[in-house]
Amino acid sequence: MQPEINVVIPLYNESKVFEQLINRLLGISKLTDQSIEFILIDDGSKDDTAAKIAQICLTNKQFKGVILSRNFGHQLAVSAGLSVVTASKAVMVIDGDLQDPPELVVPLSTKLAEGFDVVYAIRKKRKENIFKKTAYYFFYRILNSISYLPLPLDSGDFCIMSRRVVDILNKMPEESRYIRGMRTWVGFKQTGFEYDRAERAAGDPKYNLKMLITLAYNGIFNFSEYPIKFVTKLGLIGTLSAFIYLTYVIVQKFTSNLVPTGFTALLFCVILFGSLTLLSIGIIGEYIVRIFFQVKQRPNFIIDKIISTNE
Repeated sequence: MQPEINVVIPLYNESKVFEQLINRLLGISKLTDQSIEFILIDDGSKDDTAAKIAQICLTNKQFKGVILSRNFGHQLAVSAGLSVVTASKAVMVIDGDLQDPPELVVPLSTKLAEGFDVVYAIRKKRKENIFKKTAYYFFYRILNSISYLPLPLDSGDFCIMSRRVVDILNKMPEESRYIRGMRTWVGFKQTGFEYDRAERAAGDPKYNLKMLITLAYNGIFNFSEYPIKFVTKLGLIGTLSAFIYLTYVIVQKFTSNLVPTGFTALLFCVILFGSLTLLSIGIIGEYIVRIFFQVKQRPNFIIDKIISTNE
């Protein structure tokens, strides 16, 4: 039987929270009359998460397991889940650490029934350390200010989408994926829904600083032309500064016969313009490396097996 709603949940080394997650997921089935199928994606876990996924999927028809061939990362794990959905009406995406309350499927699907194609969850409060909260706050606002799209503030991947939006996302071949940006790019009627983001139920956070920076880079370089235009502006500013300085030297030469001299001034200029050159090359390189990986046309993920009693 085709479910009306799929709930996509990427998992990576979530053995400690798995039992709580399953209990919460089973609980939401009692909150709605709509049929729900849960899609659990194992993103190359090193613990027994994959085994637990297989166990629940072989004993409960509400669950489908997607086991990836290795760790591809959160965004690609979500994409793998979206690629196998069968829901007739909607698809909800949540994290497996229970910071995103699965029970919100009811109010989110109600908003979807009002005519929206995307209802994204907005983090009103988040129980994390001050450094993370500050970094997230400024990142979302900086990205929104430089993006060519009005990206929702304080909104992650937690959302519910109509089936037609998911079908379009599945046709988008981006290699460096930033799903919340891709979701906005699709368009249609979208709205936000505020909620309080809870603490991780168990286990350790899987997004380390390097992964967060990579995600931020994908957001900036995939949805903003500002960095590449910044290089042009930087070059113009450098050229103008050099011309002004040259004019100053010539004027000094003919009016007072005093030409600025000294190793310190020369060293400063070399370091300044050398640094600007390296910065510019680095920014251009971020675009080039994305082109490099995109043109390879490798699959974004590889599914080892799908586990379901319905298959």
